[in-house]
Amino acid sequence: MSARRFLITGVITRYSIAWEVARQLQEAGDEVILTGFGRTKRMTERAARALPVAPEVLELDVNAPDDLTRLADDLAERWDHLDGVLHAIAFAPEDALGGRFLDTPSDSALLAFQTSAFSFKALAVALLPLMQRAPRGAGVVGLDFDATVAWPVYDWMGVAKAGLEAVNRYLARDLGPHGVHVNLVSAGPIKTAAAGGIPGFETLADSWEEAAPLGWDVSDPAPVAAAACFLLGDGARAISGEILHVDGGYHAMGAPGAGAAAATREPTPSATPETAEV
Repeated sequence: MSARRFLITGVITRYSIAWEVARQLQEAGDEVILTGFGRTKRMTERAARALPVAPEVLELDVNAPDDLTRLADDLAERWDHLDGVLHAIAFAPEDALGGRFLDTPSDSALLAFQTSAFSFKALAVALLPLMQRAPRGAGVVGLDFDATVAWPVYDWMGVAKAGLEAVNRYLARDLGPHGVHVNLVSAGPIKTAAAGGIPGFETLADSWEEAAPLGWDVSDPAPVAAAACFLLGDGARAISGEILHVDGGYHAMGAPGAGAAAATREPTPSATPETAEV
């Protein structure tokens, strides 16, 4: 079987989830092209050189329709089809995060939605003609953070992620007839450049080890990347509209203290059957 071809967005440093996805795809024999944006494109190019095979880095402002058109044209000059795309793009202005939910202006909330949710649709539609030519169908995968609950400090980014989850379902509906499956990976917190821009991120991350049954390493993006690679590939061709949690089992727990950290504590003396309360 010939090498598959994937577009990976959102690589800024080699410690990002997107970089690890690119690395794992290359290790599997696939070809990748990265995108970079503005002043951070140099960082993307530096991270690209650390991959097993240094890929091209194409310019992309995902909120600029002309950039999306140019990206599709540039890819069509290089490849006759596209097997999939990773959407690893999210942004919220500073005044939309960090406990300022009630004071956030509408422009900041709208920018968070446009960049973090609407762009998922915009990128998929721009690349659809190339993905339709994929001989075994194509995959679109986005990176999510569980939007079913309200998190400390996450604020309008959390609202944008709720929008992303809805966009995922509607894209699955509309791209399925074109042979494209669309899914999200809902990841536990990972120490990335994007996470560093969220005030109070450490507070959010610290709770994971307490509650995740499998434990959680905030410095290891490999498990999240492996799930994204699966969803991009042939094995997921009958899966669409799904949100796959890769968070050490955190999302399934009802209260902190039931996870891996709890299992390492010294057991407390228990009451005898005769005196235990039921």
